Amino acid sequence: MGFVELKNVCKRYDKTNKNAVTDFNLSIKEKEFIAFVGPSGCGKSTTLRMIAGFEEITGGELYIDGKKMNEIKPMDRGISMVFQNYALYPHMSVEKNISYGLKNMKVPADEIRKKVDWAIQVLGLEEYRNRKPKNLSGGQRQRVALGRAIVKDSKLFLMDEPLSNLDAKLRVSMRNEISKLHRTLGSTTIYVTHDQVEAMTMADRIVIMKDGVIQQTGAPMELYEHPVNKFVAGFIGSPQMNFYPVKLEGRAISFAGGGKVNLPEGIAEKLSPRKELIMGIRGEDIKFDGQNMELYGADKQSATIENTEIMGNENNLYFSFGGITTVARVSKYEVSEIGDTVEFVMVPHKMHFFDPETEETIAL
Repeated sequence: MGFVELKNVCKRYDKTNKNAVTDFNLSIKEKEFIAFVGPSGCGKSTTLRMIAGFEEITGGELYIDGKKMNEIKPMDRGISMVFQNYALYPHMSVEKNISYGLKNMKVPADEIRKKVDWAIQVLGLEEYRNRKPKNLSGGQRQRVALGRAIVKDSKLFLMDEPLSNLDAKLRVSMRNEISKLHRTLGSTTIYVTHDQVEAMTMADRIVIMKDGVIQQTGAPMELYEHPVNKFVAGFIGSPQMNFYPVKLEGRAISFAGGGKVNLPEGIAEKLSPRKELIMGIRGEDIKFDGQNMELYGADKQSATIENTEIMGNENNLYFSFGGITTVARVSKYEVSEIGDTVEFVMVPHKMHFFDPETEETIAL
């Protein structure tokens, strides 16, 4: 049994005829960092709140460290939680905010002082020790919220979109802070986010949810390279995977508008006898360079650049192909102007194929 076990966990709110979470099954190892991701309303925060005890479990079982938790009060579950809105006491200093929970737990004063001093040092809050929340930046407030959680010596940390209120630069630095903190504490962490970049860069494993149901669970690169369905393929990765309705004609796939790409014989055999498919390909697997043009030149396509995004380390090129707005991710040295006609190739063995009815991945 894992450190945290969810078995067929369901949640249905009163006066509704549909589950918010359905048959959620997951085993989390001790010291693992797990991220729950998905669009708004997918059930990720609801699941976290059931683990915390803030939401009643409608069906199924929850175990933490081998003990069934369905009826256990939140304060007795041995967890610490960090919220999206920080939830700091405005009239208390940084030091008092961090120590408040320990005082309520009747921890001896000298132990409180040691724990608070340690948390302040670890989180780089020494110069802000006596400031109140109104005199702190968003990142500093979030660190105080983290400090309040880590002093409790909990084995399980729950974080509900803790970085969503921060600007882009602060989110990057705080991602690093939380990852380092996780390794330092050796705790088990469950992290809820709608940002797939946060999940990809921080988590050991990611749980992708849609409409209250787990779509896929796995390591970040496993989900990126081997998505089980079109939803996962489109959700993981930035820019999003390009999708095209295509027809299989012998060994070739044909696109709306007349473009064709020949497939390796083995791939074509596995796709037959289907005639209609959805093909997906990531932007970095659409190539413009000479080497790939030489390799796949028999299947080169052409398009007119409609928009560009200069990212610094790379460029995104937008154009219409197969009736779909397509984005290609290229190196910073491959620069095209709006209105340029360009030639490109799609790498056949990097293509993903999905059933047009079920949207499930077709294994190759």
